[in-house]
Amino acid sequence: MIELQDVSKTVMSGSEPLTILHPLTMTIPRGQFIAIAGPSGSGKSTLLGLIAGLDAPTSGEVIVDGVNITKLDEDDLARLRGEKIGFVFQFFHLIPSLTAYENVAVPMEIAGVADPRARAQELLEEVGLTGRAHHYPSQLSGGEQQRVALARALANDPPIVLADEPTGNLDSTNGRHIMDLLHQINRARGTTIVLVTHDAELAAGADARLVLRDGHAVERV
Repeated sequence: MIELQDVSKTVMSGSEPLTILHPLTMTIPRGQFIAIAGPSGSGKSTLLGLIAGLDAPTSGEVIVDGVNITKLDEDDLARLRGEKIGFVFQFFHLIPSLTAYENVAVPMEIAGVADPRARAQELLEEVGLTGRAHHYPSQLSGGEQQRVALARALANDPPIVLADEPTGNLDSTNGRHIMDLLHQINRARGTTIVLVTHDAELAAGADARLVLRDGHAVERV
């Protein structure tokens, strides 16, 4: 599903090059739940951004579902992300002027999905928010907001979900609920999940783990 071939990322820090991610080759099979773990500054989010095509590698190639995304222009990258990748972020990124239901339905309406209203209701039911559909983000708890964000990520039924510290802004109870939902989605839908976390306990629950430190892969399980 996802292949990285000698992928690295170097940026300029003042007048000196700084390597954020050293050359990495790995394969993430379809349907796997993999955790990318490590301390802050280890290169986790950089790697996730390269997988998503939000950033370009300095060297190497990233292949997503058979497509070499390092050769795509911005329009084709945006199209691929819309079709194949759902995103969940630490800080939810919901639109505050839209209800939970609208936050899920509007992206589908823009994409021209058939019957987006029914689909949005189904997704909110899937994440346990049937009774909160018409509440605004300010009226929802952090855990509820993250569940709305997760429902939105599933709107186009993507084969891949990329989750960047999705529990980082939540208490332990709500964080565990989000992790349970991610595992449920992985099992029920066969969705490939790539989770970035600094929490070793959360990472241990994944099918596979990649641990980064200072841009180097120091452990693979």
